Amino acid sequence: MEFTKMHGLGNSYIYVNEYNYSFNEEELSPLAVAVSDTNTGIGSDGLILIGPSTSCDVRMRIFNKDGSEAKNCGNGLRCVARYAYEHGLVSEPSFTIETKSGPVSCRVEEHSKVISNVTVDMGNPHLLRKNIPMQGKGEERVIAEPYTLENGKDSGTLTAVSMGNPHAVFFVDDIASAPVESWGPQIEKDERFPESVNVEFVEVVSSTEVHFRVWERGSGITQACGTGACAAVVASVLNGHCKQGEPVLVHLLGGDLTITWTEEGTVLMTGPAEDICTGFYIRD
Repeated sequence: MEFTKMHGLGNSYIYVNEYNYSFNEEELSPLAVAVSDTNTGIGSDGLILIGPSTSCDVRMRIFNKDGSEAKNCGNGLRCVARYAYEHGLVSEPSFTIETKSGPVSCRVEEHSKVISNVTVDMGNPHLLRKNIPMQGKGEERVIAEPYTLENGKDSGTLTAVSMGNPHAVFFVDDIASAPVESWGPQIEKDERFPESVNVEFVEVVSSTEVHFRVWERGSGITQACGTGACAAVVASVLNGHCKQGEPVLVHLLGGDLTITWTEEGTVLMTGPAEDICTGFYIRD
């Protein structure tokens, strides 16, 4: 099986062109686990398939390193956009990608035949509790809601946002001391989130700049999470730290993204997508 390994700010996946291969549904989750293994596989945060779509220009499916299928992935979307454009799966720099959470519009920025950035329209954030989803009164928004961990000692306030996948955002004074590793796995599996949840920690520098760390459901600590960065900016606006319509520079472990929650309601994400290597993986 030919593969390409790509990363968006260090969030790496194994990309496979479904135009060239066919898979049985039952083999996809084990395959994602196998290729993601750093000791016996290739090593990555998961597997992404790029294939034909009946509703968009191309389709992407995302499998986390634990084999679970995700609905959306911002860094993955940028890499899929670059791959599709460079490999001739699309002919124009602006096109649409089908995801489990719906169609996504994207634009590849090319200068002197070199792709510099990819901008993805991540759509409108979902803010009602029932759409996160999160237990409680479904028609309410979850903004700065008090949250106590199972140990009964640690607590904070969370703002919940769905970008096609669920996010719980916590604001901290110092990103370097954010409890990503200790809180992340507990909150991810909290029964209040029936589909589990991504957990983000945000330090606000100014109205146009934030620091960000993430615990991704199914993957743990990663270098970057595009949908999480989008959720972080939406949460920052909802809590009065940033302004809707103004670009916000988000500093992730793997690099920077520019996120804008536009006045029209959609969230734009701009950032890089990089090739790492190509090769062949031997399937059993």
